[in-house]
Amino acid sequence: MKLKVESILDKEFAPLSIKLREMAELTKDKGKDIIIGVERNDDYCKTYKLRILEDNVDDNFNYQLVSRIVKTLLWVAGGKKIIIAGSKSMYEKIKKDYQIGGKREFDVKFMENVYDSKFKVVYTSIDNPPLDKESSISVGRHLEGERIGFDAGGSDRKVSSVRNGKSIYSEEVIWSPKLNSDPKYHFEEIYKAMKTAASKLNHVDAIGVSTAGVCIANKLMVSSLFIKVNEKDFNKYVKTIYLDVADKLSKELGYEIPIEVANDGDVTALAGAISLNANSLLGIAMGTSEAGGYIDKSGNITGFLNELAFVPVDFNPQSMIDEWSGDFGCGVKYFSQDAVIKLARLAGISFVDTQTPAEKLKVVQELMENDDERAIKVYENIGCYLGYTIPYYNEFYNLSHVLLMGRVTSGKGGEIIKEVAIKVLKEEFPELAKKIKIHLPDEKSRRVGQSVAAASLPKIK
Repeated sequence: MKLKVESILDKEFAPLSIKLREMAELTKDKGKDIIIGVERNDDYCKTYKLRILEDNVDDNFNYQLVSRIVKTLLWVAGGKKIIIAGSKSMYEKIKKDYQIGGKREFDVKFMENVYDSKFKVVYTSIDNPPLDKESSISVGRHLEGERIGFDAGGSDRKVSSVRNGKSIYSEEVIWSPKLNSDPKYHFEEIYKAMKTAASKLNHVDAIGVSTAGVCIANKLMVSSLFIKVNEKDFNKYVKTIYLDVADKLSKELGYEIPIEVANDGDVTALAGAISLNANSLLGIAMGTSEAGGYIDKSGNITGFLNELAFVPVDFNPQSMIDEWSGDFGCGVKYFSQDAVIKLARLAGISFVDTQTPAEKLKVVQELMENDDERAIKVYENIGCYLGYTIPYYNEFYNLSHVLLMGRVTSGKGGEIIKEVAIKVLKEEFPELAKKIKIHLPDEKSRRVGQSVAAASLPKIK
């Protein structure tokens, strides 16, 4: 099926939103229903119903699409169990993938680590399907008092000193957490930021942290920021690193400082909900990786993982591989500095081998500020990616708003991404174009808004 808005550089891009449309067309008169569920802690469950082709019609298309839906559900909602209802053949294929030694071994180990439980894939009949059971948790929006907000990115760390909801000081500092194996480096960098922010306040009433990774009870269960730290040091020093920094600062200042740690995607969404006074909002942070967070129609978070970096968006099996998970077509290569670098090379922009990814992104951004045609094409292509991916995300979230944040969206490039994404929605998905609004905050909010939103996380007792 030809795209109405061309992916000008990545010509093999095959959006999953379009593949779902193709399957719906093929099965509108015949086919069979299956229901896929992923179950996480406390029996919370997220499901998706899909009509697929009858057996032996195109088993490969069935499997490829079902496998992408399973992966999406798992990384959107999180899960320790996959439930397949209605197709024994799909169950058998998915079970083979999601085991140690299977294609999705990374996913299995990740989820076992997060939920501290053996991962399972089970089958049930279509008459006894998994059922949705969702949570809605109030978070943030506490603006009173003097607070520190810290945002840990993969290329830079941001901190803000906030007084009664207004930032009185903010700074961004380049750091390299993903390149350092010594947790002392991370501790000192985080502590230095907190200490600087504290010096701008009369009293530190609370600390809020936005960080990549999965957070449970203010501890980091897993995080790409500390990928070079070995497992022993991670468990000993990194899991409680933010708590330990807050403890050190508390002792120095002579009083206990409450701290709240949240996933950076959730804080992105919270920042958007606060600034736009809107709900049913998906925040997408395009930086070193892709982070996601969702605020539901009640203004709460859902307990989902929202790890959009691992959510597939491209059906093309020859698309770029994510080095960490070993899978193809995942969001990290479409909505991050990796995407900019990939597309820049296709556009004919060259880099120096010694440049870091952040430096390469800066090269493209500087070209964009000078209206370089090659750079324009890079951002147009990311806009195309986004326009076709938002309808796919909408299959799993109830969207009214999408907020774009992160370093990739800075400057003129962010405006182009937004404009092209809106064009795709209008031309390919006109009903969704009426329902979903895409937002870019102002430049300052775009870059430090997460640290300010993070400051609102803790409730002062």
